[in-house]
Amino acid sequence: MDHGLTRPLFHVLGNGFSGRDLVLLAGGLFLMVKATLELHERLEQGGGEDREAPASAGSAGFAATLAQILLLDIVFSLDSVITAVGMARAVVIMIAAMMIAVGVMLVFADAISDFIARTPSMKVLALAFLLLIGVLLVADAFGHHIDKGYVYFAMGFALAVELINMRTRKKTRARARRDP
Repeated sequence: MDHGLTRPLFHVLGNGFSGRDLVLLAGGLFLMVKATLELHERLEQGGGEDREAPASAGSAGFAATLAQILLLDIVFSLDSVITAVGMARAVVIMIAAMMIAVGVMLVFADAISDFIARTPSMKVLALAFLLLIGVLLVADAFGHHIDKGYVYFAMGFALAVELINMRTRKKTRARARRDP
């Protein structure tokens, strides 16, 4: 079955690029650039507290965040949608699944964003995850599939280590307050 998004549009150095590949490449490059710039900004700030945003940035920041969430959800879901088109006959079910996925991301986006903003080390870890996912998308666009199980395991392991570090830091601070 040859779908429009998976059929090569052009070839570069013997590698065919389809619409799917171009979306993955654009999404991956976007994530890599965004995560790298944010990490650089964190380093320039010295890794400490975030700068205060101007009061007027709230609504503009929300709109930009919402647009990025929607864009990233579409990029991450594209591969699954293409697979589902080959497997499922009911377009209504695929549309409902996409709507539910976007809804879940929107519902939890603020809570996750607040948690990451309160914990600078978690923000760096989240940016590193975005950078890793960007590399994964770019590799996939060039036809080099990396098993997502390895990536999910690495991300889960890094998250577990950071949660242990956070708990240890919290206990150390509590002990320091108790025993001056």
